[in-house]
Amino acid sequence: MSRALRDNSLGLVFGSLFLIVLVGQAFAGHADFNHQQLAAGMEPISLGRYLTSASFAADVAENWQSEYLQFFLYIFLTVWLVQKGSPESKKPGDEGRESDREQKVGRYATEDSPSWARAGGLRRTLLSNSLGLVMGLLFVASWLTQSIAGMAAFNEEQLRDLQEPVSWARYLTEPDFWNRTLQNWQSELLAVASMVILSIYLRQRGSPESKPVGSPHDSTGVEG
Repeated sequence: MSRALRDNSLGLVFGSLFLIVLVGQAFAGHADFNHQQLAAGMEPISLGRYLTSASFAADVAENWQSEYLQFFLYIFLTVWLVQKGSPESKKPGDEGRESDREQKVGRYATEDSPSWARAGGLRRTLLSNSLGLVMGLLFVASWLTQSIAGMAAFNEEQLRDLQEPVSWARYLTEPDFWNRTLQNWQSELLAVASMVILSIYLRQRGSPESKPVGSPHDSTGVEG
């Protein structure tokens, strides 16, 4: 048991932190929502009702879709684009999908390679692109969830203000939707750019996201 916990500690810690923060967001969002209800002269709602509300769903989904967009873009762009000196990048000249030998597929697969790496055709193609494809699908799914939940929350406010509700297609043109969306996209893209560039000059000893402390600034694709 202790070895299993050690071998999976990174995923377990991040999973636990995610749940803690999500619970915190639920309580804070509930309190804020009820504060707005009271300010508008309306009745507060229970925590259970808030957790099933469009407002909570929109707040959660808008953060998820920006995260998955970040990973989707990063996974695919780093196949072809490089940043000299960054451990987050391939070495200049190594751009591209790499050879079957380097990727250990087909006749170059080893005994412990996934079975689909030894196969050909569609199975190998799916495995070869599975990470990016799943991240892309999760982005699209969370984006759709955000748009639908955001429309419902927006229409609740419209009705509260005695205005006409809007359709989903109309909501996609509303500033409310794009304000929610773009404020998350820009923060995620800034975070990735900061990691790529700052890791050229800065170090974190022992971290695989950093170069070894003594590595030259221009060494690329080298991890600690």
